[in-house]
Amino acid sequence: MIKMDIQRLLTKVSEFMNDQVPFQRMLGFEITEFTPERGEVRFRWRDELMGNVPQRILHGGVTSTALDTAGGLVAIAGMLARLDNPTEEYLMERLSRCGTIDLRVDYLRPGRGEEFIASATIIRSGNKVAVARMELHNQDGTHIAFGTGTYLVG
Repeated sequence: MIKMDIQRLLTKVSEFMNDQVPFQRMLGFEITEFTPERGEVRFRWRDELMGNVPQRILHGGVTSTALDTAGGLVAIAGMLARLDNPTEEYLMERLSRCGTIDLRVDYLRPGRGEEFIASATIIRSGNKVAVARMELHNQDGTHIAFGTGTYLVG
């Protein structure tokens, strides 16, 4: 069985999430940063993502999904960094057990823009649970929302 180093692990998981997760693909999410210190997801405005049609505002569910995805990335990256050259089979088994335990989102401003950037940093990364802080900005740096996510990672 082939063992993988952390950078290969992060690349493989990122490619999988960008290409193989149908919901993220439908939303147009692209993972642009994936490290134990920071996760980042970007996506472009499309009318299909609109929640408030008269005001042309991003749907709150898209906002929360972007924040949750960025938080999950940084939580997973922290878990992966603690693994000692895992096999691909072990990696997939560990990833299958990861998930969101709790998510809190605070909407600060209407989601307007051409591009949106959801970023996350880790607050705590343990063997079983990780906690992340997330923010959503548009291309001009306008702070649209922030959140806190708790993730099962072990």
